[in-house]
Amino acid sequence: MKKTLLSLLLTFYALCSFAQVDLSYYLPAGYTYDEAIPTPKEVLGYEVGEWHLSHDQLVMYMKAVAAASDRVTFEETGRTYEKRPQVMLTITSPSNLAKIDQIKSDRKKLRDAGASVDISKMPIVMFMGYSVHGNEPSGANASLVAAYHFAAAKEIAGDLDNMVLLLDPAINPDGLNRFASWVNTHKSYNMNGDPNNAEFNEAWPRGRTNHYWFDLNRDWLPVQHPESRNRVRIFQEWLPNIHLDFHEMGTNSTFFFQPGVPDRNHPLTPVKNYELTKKIGTYHAKAFDKIGSTYYSEESFDDYYYGKGSTYPDVQGSIGILFEQASSRGHLQESVNGMLSFPFTIRNQFTANLSSFQAAKEMRQELNQFMKDFYTGIKKEVDSDVNKAYIFGSKEDDARSYHLADLILQHDIKVFSLNDDITVNGKEFQSKNSYIVPADQPQYRLIKAMFETRNTFKDSLFYDISAWTYPMAFNLDYVALNSQILNLASVNEITKNTIELAPGRVIGEAGAYQYAMEWTDYYAPKAAYKLMEADFQVRVSTGGFTTADGKEYGRGTLLISKGDSGLEDQAFFNKLSEIAKVSTVDIYGLATGNTGGFNLGSPSMEILEKPEIALLVEGGVDSYEAGEIWHLLDQRYEMAITLLPMDRISGSTLNRYNVILMPDGGYNSLGKSGAATLKSWISGGGTLLAKGGAIQFLNQNEIGNFKFREGAKSDSALQKSYGDYENERGARVTGGAIFNAKLDLTHPIGYGYINSEIHTFRNDNLFMEPSNNPYANPLVYTDKPLASGYFHPSNLSGIQNGSVIQIAGVGAGRVVAFADNMNFRAFWFGTNKLYMNAIFFGQVIQGGTAR
Repeated sequence: MKKTLLSLLLTFYALCSFAQVDLSYYLPAGYTYDEAIPTPKEVLGYEVGEWHLSHDQLVMYMKAVAAASDRVTFEETGRTYEKRPQVMLTITSPSNLAKIDQIKSDRKKLRDAGASVDISKMPIVMFMGYSVHGNEPSGANASLVAAYHFAAAKEIAGDLDNMVLLLDPAINPDGLNRFASWVNTHKSYNMNGDPNNAEFNEAWPRGRTNHYWFDLNRDWLPVQHPESRNRVRIFQEWLPNIHLDFHEMGTNSTFFFQPGVPDRNHPLTPVKNYELTKKIGTYHAKAFDKIGSTYYSEESFDDYYYGKGSTYPDVQGSIGILFEQASSRGHLQESVNGMLSFPFTIRNQFTANLSSFQAAKEMRQELNQFMKDFYTGIKKEVDSDVNKAYIFGSKEDDARSYHLADLILQHDIKVFSLNDDITVNGKEFQSKNSYIVPADQPQYRLIKAMFETRNTFKDSLFYDISAWTYPMAFNLDYVALNSQILNLASVNEITKNTIELAPGRVIGEAGAYQYAMEWTDYYAPKAAYKLMEADFQVRVSTGGFTTADGKEYGRGTLLISKGDSGLEDQAFFNKLSEIAKVSTVDIYGLATGNTGGFNLGSPSMEILEKPEIALLVEGGVDSYEAGEIWHLLDQRYEMAITLLPMDRISGSTLNRYNVILMPDGGYNSLGKSGAATLKSWISGGGTLLAKGGAIQFLNQNEIGNFKFREGAKSDSALQKSYGDYENERGARVTGGAIFNAKLDLTHPIGYGYINSEIHTFRNDNLFMEPSNNPYANPLVYTDKPLASGYFHPSNLSGIQNGSVIQIAGVGAGRVVAFADNMNFRAFWFGTNKLYMNAIFFGQVIQGGTAR
């Protein structure tokens, strides 16, 4: 009876809140507001929560508030892929705005262990970041109320003398706009909360992600996207004490605020951080008690992966706080707790905003002192660590080293280049593409998090990945240096503004016999595609050769001639020079075809067709993996591809392509006819790349006939504790770890690699049995596969010596099956080329070498 009454009351409040959408519903009692500051309705023409806010409307209101208030400045911090502005309001007292640069400068002293700073007079800084997931819009819509309240409330004028608020109203502008368009398009004026309603079931790829379908709340550390780089720059400029991260969760939930599960914090996060987060939580509890909203804390989520908005601050003397509000996913939806309205969700988010403001106000000195103590203690930690610096590089490829150095520099970390080549522990590091990161600097803990490997954990459940060791992700040589070795290296500091990747060039003269381009460079596929677009003939060397000057060219080297371009020698040379420059790869002129090993006219030099690529999308396709592929080809390699909806598959359609990409996902909607169409296309000579669920679909339809191993097996216990069920089940999940694998460097999949040891990333438990044909397994796990991260011991038998990449022949074509994600979150540079090799060189894999 009590439960029924509670449900009825919640329904009543939700319905009332939707009918009553004026601003007073959201604002706290006891405040008076400056009439010069426009309300959201005065600017937008409707009340907060009446419609879902589009991003341009959001920006319009933020500009209006800044124009009307002497407490507020408006700043455009960057642009998204879709060229939407990223904006930020700085809200503080007029006197603070007049000395804002000095406040920023003083905050840098918190990170300087030797600097003297008066904590008692230093303002606290709170960053408020809303809706990094675009289809979790209550945060972004609550930012309207927050901007109005903090700009117009007269009673907080004195508080702002000691506070600086940084308000980012929409961390993911593109996703927010995509979602708002969907729900507003499907909104009825007579509300229907039926969860089956189209309003609550947005179309693929949904609004959670950015333009390329990436989860921006996993990109704080890798910073592979412009949205992330812009907001990390702001974070490093300001060093906020508190970072608020507004999210949504399932409709049948309530409201969550951190701390999360106590045992699931990263070991590099201080215990004091958890204690302060818990203390701030008491302010949230009090605020939600006051308005009668239900909530919980410390039962869900973790603070392990430093790539999330609520965790990235924790390793930098700041307090990251995650808020999760039950989502209405539209305007009014049924839930187990009654009808859930959009205004109700907005109100809860703003309430958490207010409670955080109160905590920041009352804990100002304590939180500033915590940040100062955090960095003061770094020196002692550095002194006790045997690793004084990290050196990394690649002998064959400047680009991967450059991109890792560039990533690290985004986080206010000092990076140095070498003046001279050095050898450490038998590994050669060249001055032109190697870098050193000293540990003795304020960001010591963040540096350690980037370079360490970790295989032991306090808890076995992870909300996200458990390993991200960056040199492994980039497939680079690296060594942790002791102080003696570090002193031997002559180095120069580089910065975000000075680091650059040198342009490529043609080495030789116009009129050369032919031209050669080695495949070792990360951006070789970019150059190859441009060469083919220019109608040059491009052949690949399936064996090595040596020129008269003694230079050795390995397997995968491309040989370039004029082909059907119709260009004269000088024009041909000029075009090659242009392609080399923009692709940052070198091209070499060859004087003769009479080379050692193989002559240039050898049958071992196979002509390549330009890849005509279709990437399957929509339906059950995993939008994350599809987006990773799309981003790789479109942004990195500047290759034109077709995003092909699954319902467009037909024989005539597929004839346009010679490469089809099937990311992980569910493909049953293709049915038997779709499978037959794919099989016929492959049999005609096509190359199909498949991952995860795509491989299973192919198997079900007798295409490739791959075999899988069983992972963890259930034990035969008669009875187990019911209370252990969730933890035991979760412990067997592979949330994300790094594995050791061995590459066949002679196989077309291995072209361009010079080290057979590869680190791959996996986040599932689908294990592929090696083919009985040993030539069909170009990449296999080692017998000791785990390199870094958590992996349940019972899964080891499934992965040891198993296939990572396997080739299956189908008629005149082939399927290249991937057990692991070669393109994970855009920062796994080290295995990108394996995927690209399948695209470019799948066509030359000999039929007898497939399963």
